[in-house]
Amino acid sequence: MGSDVIEQVITARARDLGGGFKVRRVLPFHNRRMVGPFIFFDHFGPAEYAPGDGMDVRAHPHIGLATVTYLFDGAIAHKDTVGSDIVIRPGAVNWMVAGKGIVHSERTPPEERKTGMRIHGIQTWVALPEGEQMCEPSFTHHPKADLPVFDLGGAQAQVLAGSAWGHTSPVRFPWGIWYVGVSAKDGADFEIPADAADERAVYVAGGTVRINGKAVAQGEMAVLKPDMAALINAEPETYFMLVGGQTMDGPRKIEWNLVASRQELIDEAKAGWRDSIANAWAGTRFALPDGETEYIPLPEDQSRK
Repeated sequence: MGSDVIEQVITARARDLGGGFKVRRVLPFHNRRMVGPFIFFDHFGPAEYAPGDGMDVRAHPHIGLATVTYLFDGAIAHKDTVGSDIVIRPGAVNWMVAGKGIVHSERTPPEERKTGMRIHGIQTWVALPEGEQMCEPSFTHHPKADLPVFDLGGAQAQVLAGSAWGHTSPVRFPWGIWYVGVSAKDGADFEIPADAADERAVYVAGGTVRINGKAVAQGEMAVLKPDMAALINAEPETYFMLVGGQTMDGPRKIEWNLVASRQELIDEAKAGWRDSIANAWAGTRFALPDGETEYIPLPEDQSRK
């Protein structure tokens, strides 16, 4: 096998959001908008919060996608407008289907805010297929114990969504998806089959992975060529994500937190968010999660808030 199994390497673009909290944006990239249904891929942290400090992502809307939160360290309290109020911890998956519209917030839980916390994880968005993008919103929490874990060439692998190496996640998604977290504490050697998914990528969250001999470092995503097997060699203390799935049923537009196949759906959602704010959430398209009073205005309206 030659190293030409790699079609493209995307280096995450890092931003410091303040207080040393870094977010590395991988997708969308200017010449690679999606890998399978994955349209957004952020690697956040690691960051240390001192006692009394924490993360506060105010309430904001989504349409046309499912958000997928996965933690290596820390905890996040999630609230949304379908009534969810739950704390996610490492190894579990929060799967929120926005569909025609949902509003949620993400904050450091009270106990972790009191004691201080290290936070580190991955947040992705997966586009809903054309016929499902305006479905009813929903939320499912999948505890760590419910997600299949197996040995993969000496590493510990956890299937977060879809099927891999004969193991299937309980996550339900109406499109072909392939999403696996891999921790290679002692290193690992295995092959990604050519038919694992239509589109496949490897994102290195820590350490180094060699793909057919070519090194892929922390903060890099290697998109693999279709229909070619790839030999993976992970160094000790490496952890990475296998990302991909069925080629999406057409391009998607992405604006702020809104994803859709047509611009008018995004424009309608933006108008609905403005109207909801202006009318204090009374009889409007969007509402706030129970107990929330803060929200994020549209980016172009930020100066008005």
